[in-house]
Amino acid sequence: MRIISMDVGDRRIGMAVSDMLGWTAQGIATLERRGLQHDLQQIKKIFDQYRPEKIVVGLPRNMNGTLGPQGEKVKAFAEALNNHFGLEIVYWDERLTTVSAHKAMIEADLSRKKRKQRVDQMAAVLILQSYLDYINKK
Repeated sequence: MRIISMDVGDRRIGMAVSDMLGWTAQGIATLERRGLQHDLQQIKKIFDQYRPEKIVVGLPRNMNGTLGPQGEKVKAFAEALNNHFGLEIVYWDERLTTVSAHKAMIEADLSRKKRKQRVDQMAAVLILQSYLDYINKK
């Protein structure tokens, strides 16, 4: 079973996919956002290629656990995904994933320009890997 994760931002959507066994996450794309219909068309191309059965969406929460304005935007986008594709949506706490992604890329000595291009995709990998680790421990 393939699972796709998304790190949804205002400008970009980072995406990752699980292997067929659901053990590891790999980055697959960073989509530049241009409006809901365009975004859904780009996502459909990726879904056609990977045929996921579930979508894990990183849900940005405040440090105290509450949902802020960005979290509400992400939930609205996830509802649009659900309406369009009909796949199960799982919300996953994404607090500090972008910070962790930046740290990992700095340690890998990637330039600032490359980090900017890849941070959303790396955050999606971290979100998905965290989810996979959780479900595989159950």
